[in-house]
Amino acid sequence: MKIFDSTAKLKRKLIEKFRNELPVLRARAKLSQEFVAEKIGISRQTYSGIETGKREMSWTIFLALLAFFQNNELTKQSLSKIDGFEDEFTQVIQQIECDK
Repeated sequence: MKIFDSTAKLKRKLIEKFRNELPVLRARAKLSQEFVAEKIGISRQTYSGIETGKREMSWTIFLALLAFFQNNELTKQSLSKIDGFEDEFTQVIQQIECDK
């Protein structure tokens, strides 16, 4: 149970760090909330709520947004500049593997 709690805590921290960067990433790519939301299969209202912090981001939506912005030439570099993001993501993935 402790390992699962630890993984959940790491995920929440990583998601929050990523959420804080969403407006910047989207602006850098010159995309609307509606466009991004449509591409990952959620409503614009849901995306807006996530971006503003009024709605929690699920791990699945986090992964979809991460994949979306990693595959955008205008935002790919920005992700690597988020302080500690890559290391924390690797840590979460390793913890998930250990939880299996």
